[in-house]
Amino acid sequence: MSDETMTQTETAPETSAGAADTPLTENPAAGKPLDLEFLLDIPLQVRVEIGRTKMLVNDLLQLGQGSVIELQKLVGEPFEVFVNDKLVARGEVVVVNERFGVRLTDIISPMERIQQLG
Repeated sequence: MSDETMTQTETAPETSAGAADTPLTENPAAGKPLDLEFLLDIPLQVRVEIGRTKMLVNDLLQLGQGSVIELQKLVGEPFEVFVNDKLVARGEVVVVNERFGVRLTDIISPMERIQQLG
C-alpha cells in the first residue's frame, strides 16, 4: 500500500463523520438549506374522538333515529385528537358560526408520544 492510498483511507472517515453532523435542513453536497415545503402538502387523517363504548350486535340493530348511545366519557372531559391514529392533543368542544370545532387545550409532548409507541 502506497503512502498516497493510506492518506486517502485515513481522511475518508473524517469526511463521512462531518456529514453526519450536518443538520437535516442543510444540503451537505451544496451547502444550501433544503426546501422542506413539500412536506406541507402531505395529507394526514385527523380524527377527534368524543368517547367509546362496546355494544352487542343485537343492541346495535335496535338503534334508530333519536336513539342515545352512552359513552364512557364524562361531560366536561377533554376530547382526544388523533393524527394518523396517534394521539397528539386533547381539547374541548366549541361552536363557531353554528359549526362544531375543537379548541386544543393540551398538546402531547414528544416524550409522551414516544411512550405511546411502546
